Amino acid sequence: MFKEVIVATKNQGKLKEFSKMLGDLGINVRSLTDFDDVPEIVEDGETFEENARKKAEFIKNLYNLPTIADDSGLMVDILDGKPGIYSARFAGEEKNDQKNMEKLLSLLQDVEIKERTARFVSAIALAIPGEETIIVRGTCEGLISYEPRGKNGFGYDPIFYLPQYDKTMAEITPELKNQISHRSNALKELLRVIKKF
Repeated sequence: MFKEVIVATKNQGKLKEFSKMLGDLGINVRSLTDFDDVPEIVEDGETFEENARKKAEFIKNLYNLPTIADDSGLMVDILDGKPGIYSARFAGEEKNDQKNMEKLLSLLQDVEIKERTARFVSAIALAIPGEETIIVRGTCEGLISYEPRGKNGFGYDPIFYLPQYDKTMAEITPELKNQISHRSNALKELLRVIKKF
């Protein structure tokens, strides 16, 4: 198994989730903030998987180190899967979590709770020098609440309602989130793969 990996993100929320799970395996986790002058990677794929692969392979080729990249987002059924791959910039290029939530809640204002089905999706790519890139996917099912609740998490967590806990993703503990989230589910699958190296 490799001892060091780059997680291709500057997002501190994502980095914390990856660091916890990978650190438990004794893998040293680095992020893009550990490197100077990292070029911007254009996420122009049509799926979460395409974007994750592009980021992982680009950084792997740049630094010749194993690289993990994630592309994730929220898919709302009644909106035909939107915001999808545009989740981070749903309300504009500035990637403002509050504005993204406000836009989504506005689009759903007349929709009953039972019709607000949604899922978080995470596609994670692992690119290792000299190996084929591996891609795994995880999901977490829920509903879009009527208003934000909770202070934990980031992104759409305050409006992603988990009926089985009667809480939003932002109201549950980080420990529980690390057990049930889309990224956690994808990471669990990835860890099974990593243990083979």
